[in-house]
Amino acid sequence: MNRQDLLNTPVEHIDITAFDPAPLIEAYGKMAFQARNLAAACRIYERMIADKDCAIILCLAGSLFSAGLKTVVRDLVRYKMVDAVVSTGAIIVDQDFFEALGFRHYRGTPFIDDELLRENMIDRIYDTFIDEEELRVCDHTVEKIADSLPPRPYSSREFIRELGRYLEREGKGEDSLTLECHRRAVPVFVPAFSDCSAGFGLVAHQHRRGKKAAVTIDSARDFLELTRLKIKAGETGLVMIGGGVPKNFAQDIVVAADILEENPSMHRYAIQITVADERDGALSGSTLKEAHSWGKVDDVYEQMVYSEATIALPLLAGYVYHRADWRRREPRAYADILEEESR
Repeated sequence: MNRQDLLNTPVEHIDITAFDPAPLIEAYGKMAFQARNLAAACRIYERMIADKDCAIILCLAGSLFSAGLKTVVRDLVRYKMVDAVVSTGAIIVDQDFFEALGFRHYRGTPFIDDELLRENMIDRIYDTFIDEEELRVCDHTVEKIADSLPPRPYSSREFIRELGRYLEREGKGEDSLTLECHRRAVPVFVPAFSDCSAGFGLVAHQHRRGKKAAVTIDSARDFLELTRLKIKAGETGLVMIGGGVPKNFAQDIVVAADILEENPSMHRYAIQITVADERDGALSGSTLKEAHSWGKVDDVYEQMVYSEATIALPLLAGYVYHRADWRRREPRAYADILEEESR
C-alpha cells in the first residue's frame, strides 16, 4: 500500500445549514441522560444569542477540524453566534490554516501498521490521515509570515490575524475559520501557541535570525487582551468544546479582571461538551459547578454535556442556526477594538 492508496478519501465537513435538528433536540429534551443535557445546552446557547448584553466566547480543544467540524465552527462565526475564539494551536494552524493552504485531511483507520505510515510520511489522528510533507509546508508558511513582520512580541491574537491577512491574499477557498474571523474582526486566541505547527515555524524563524531581534509570542499579553475583552463586554457566555488550556484560559479572565479591581461578573452562561471525567481532578473534566466555587461561572445557566464533539456539536450549532435569533444580533468586532487599543 503506497501514499496514494492511503491518502485518497478526504474528510468532508458537515453543513449545519442543510438540516434542521430542532425536532430531534425537542424530542431529546423529553428523554434522559445526555440527550436531555444536550437539549438543555441548546436552550442555554439560544438564550446567550438572544441576550443583547452577552458576548459569546467559543473555546475549542481536540482534533475537531480534522474530523469534519470546520464549517460548523466557521458558520457560528459567520452568523454572529461567536464574538471571540479561544483554541488550541492544532485546530487553528495544523487543521484550519493547513486546509486553507489547499491541503486536506483523509479518512483512514486505526487498524493499520503505524510503521507503514511513518515510512510514507503520513501522520495519524485515530482514524484520520495527514500528509506530513504538506504539514511541513504549513510550518514553513508560518515561518515566512513571521519573517515578514517587524520583530517584536505579538499576542497570539495579533499573529493569527496576520495568518488571516495571508489567507486573504494566498488562501485556497472560503471555508477557513481563520479567514472568517479576520474578515469579521472576531479575535482568535491560542494561549499555547507554540504547541503546534506554528511552534515549528517560529522555532525556524528565531533560529535563522540568530542573535537578531525576532518575532515572539507574548502569552501574558494574550491573557491581558482577553481580560480587557471581558471588562469591555461585561456579561459573557462560554461555549466550550473539549477542555484543557482554552477552557481554563477563558474561565480565568473573570479572576484576572477581579485582580485588576474591575469588579467583573462571573460568566453568566456556560456550556461544555466533553468526554472527560471529573474524578481525576483534571481540568477537561472539571464541572462548571466546580468553576463556580472559583468565582468564574455563574450556576444559573450552566450545562455539562458528556458526548463526543463530532456527534453533539453539529446538533448544538444546527439548533441555534435554524432558530435564527442570530439575525437580530449585532457583531462586536472586538479584534478591531483590540487592534486600535494596542496602537
